[in-house]
Amino acid sequence: MLPDFRAHGAQLLGISPDLPDDSLSTREKQELEFEVLSDPGNGAARAFGLVFRLSDDLCAIYTSFGLSLDHADWELPMPASYVIDQNAVIRFVHVDADYARRAEPADVLAALAGLA
Repeated sequence: MLPDFRAHGAQLLGISPDLPDDSLSTREKQELEFEVLSDPGNGAARAFGLVFRLSDDLCAIYTSFGLSLDHADWELPMPASYVIDQNAVIRFVHVDADYARRAEPADVLAALAGLA
C-alpha cells in the first residue's frame, strides 16, 4: 500500500534497533522502498515508551543460538506504527506487545485520509 500512502503525501520511515550497517542490509535484502533508521541504544523507542526487557528465559534462547543484542541490558522495542502530521502531532497509534500483530495498512490509510 506504499503507493496509496504516498498518494496522501505520506513518507514512510522505519526505525530499527539494529546497527546502521544491519539496518541498511535489511533495507537492501527486503528491497524496501523507504528509509530505515538505526536506533541501537533504543533512545527513540524509549522516548515513545516502547522498550521492554527480555525475560531471562528469552535471553538464554538468544544466547544459545549465538545471537546477542548490541546492548548489555537485553532490551527491545515493541513494534509500533504512527501517523504524524506536518505539525508533529501524532494522529494515529498502533502498539501491541505481540510482535506478530501489526497495524493494518487500511487503518493507517484511513488515518492518512483523515488528515486531508
